[in-house]
Amino acid sequence: MIHGELIVDNFAGGGGASTGIEMATGYSVDIAINHDPEAIKMHKANHPNTKHYCENVWTVDPVKACKGHPVGLAWFSPDCKHFSKAKGGKPKDKNIRGLAWVACRWAGLVRPRVIMLENVEEFKTWGPLNRKHHPIKSKQGKTFEKFVQQLTDLGYEVQFKELVAADYGAPTMRKRFFMVARCDGKPIVWPEPTHAPAESEEVKAGLKKPYVGAYTQLDFSLPCPSIFDTSEEIKEKYGIRAVRPLAQKTMDRIARGFIKFVLNNPKPFIIQCNHGGERRPNDIREPMPTITGKHGYGIVEPTLAPYMGTNTTNHPGGNCKDPIHTITTGNQQCLISPTLIQYHSETSKDGVRGQTIEDPFMAVDSSNRYGLVTSFLHKYYDGGYKGAGETVENPLPTVTAWDHSSIVTANLIQMNNHCDGKDIRQPLPTITAGDGHFGEVRAFLIKYYGQGTGQDIKDPLDTVTAQDRFGLVTINGTDYQIVDIGLRMLEPRELYGCQGFPDDYIIDHDYTGKTYPRSEQVRRCGNAVCPPIPAALVKANLSELCVAERMPNMQIEAEQTGQLRFA
Repeated sequence: MIHGELIVDNFAGGGGASTGIEMATGYSVDIAINHDPEAIKMHKANHPNTKHYCENVWTVDPVKACKGHPVGLAWFSPDCKHFSKAKGGKPKDKNIRGLAWVACRWAGLVRPRVIMLENVEEFKTWGPLNRKHHPIKSKQGKTFEKFVQQLTDLGYEVQFKELVAADYGAPTMRKRFFMVARCDGKPIVWPEPTHAPAESEEVKAGLKKPYVGAYTQLDFSLPCPSIFDTSEEIKEKYGIRAVRPLAQKTMDRIARGFIKFVLNNPKPFIIQCNHGGERRPNDIREPMPTITGKHGYGIVEPTLAPYMGTNTTNHPGGNCKDPIHTITTGNQQCLISPTLIQYHSETSKDGVRGQTIEDPFMAVDSSNRYGLVTSFLHKYYDGGYKGAGETVENPLPTVTAWDHSSIVTANLIQMNNHCDGKDIRQPLPTITAGDGHFGEVRAFLIKYYGQGTGQDIKDPLDTVTAQDRFGLVTINGTDYQIVDIGLRMLEPRELYGCQGFPDDYIIDHDYTGKTYPRSEQVRRCGNAVCPPIPAALVKANLSELCVAERMPNMQIEAEQTGQLRFA
């Protein structure tokens, strides 16, 4: 308890709201309620000091649970599936739609000083269902009005609005409905957005920070198998499983997104794959720091990405936090330009629902239908090349027709709802609860000198363009041609990062040590509240409870039983 008041999280799930509250107050919530045993176990792994109730929210007695202590904040995130437009025209469940009424029960029995509720935008359309369990259009919003009125009758001031997670520093464009109700006579405060699009006037004036791009959460050291390889070839090369051949719709989405975010992009996202050290931004329009023997700088539009890679066979690359691989005269380091592709959500046949990785993801649902698309470009030196690099005090050497540098461009792909792509400079779209919806696509390119140079991929990618000079990309006056395209699905850790969860959040096992399958990790991510918004709401409305900094999680090292470490 903080100052003698309890904080309660109903519908706690995997802990998104609880984590956001903890980010604001510095303390775990006192009570967490959820009917799903596995979700409770994950919550307990990250919030061990919380009292957990693995029950239906209606069976928990607020009076008994609180034991006479006052409640400073009660948070509610009732199931949203039967309000969401993602549910489509399927029949709705009246009982699930009615879960939000439990907030009024808590208001009537223990009178929380502040109540906060999160749901999808369509929550405002809450109304009665007909005999076929479909909403009655003429009565949309009527039940919602009664819900608000009941809270008002209980002495609460009620306000609600929609908030976008990217506006508060999360790399996702997830937009949700939020309601704040309070009965202590203090005004309801809506937190001012801290971030905005990079090209907005607020950012240019220094009033807000630019959106956090999806690329900040992507691990470019992971292998990204060719879309033209077979499953067997990928297994042999990388030791991983990958679905091949890809569905034609997926190939079409890759093609459309790649045209938009790589081929036709005047400023593709380019990074030096072997970058090491801090993520210090450098504008691509300014002179690039000279590449040294450490080769630690990179070209990024606009931010340096944490990855080291090579263009050698069967080499997946490395983490920028590790020492750089030996640099030979072959200069096999790579530059990367990634974008995002959605596997769903096209609004038209030729539409492209893509983004750069500099912007936040769109809302990420539980079905992970995003992919990262990258294309690698190669340039070659002759015998006049002097070596692996030069001192940082010197300018970048002139880029000639025989430059040795390698470049990779990338975008993300979402696998559902007819989306084509996203630039990884953009925030991630909404993460849903299903696995396999988000992936990384990489395309490998070489300098283009005319017909027959490099690997000919006109046949595999006829759907992209009919031009003779297929796949031509010009970067700083140098032409490149695509020779391969790779695709991988995004990892759960990358998706949680885009939702705004801290890096130390435990997602792969519960407090007993039982591991979660990938699908479970993604599902809880898609169902989770983006922590930065609860954090902002609590700081704005309950600043008196914000008394400490959140401490990172600790867990037991598998190889050193009993040895605690920060997660």
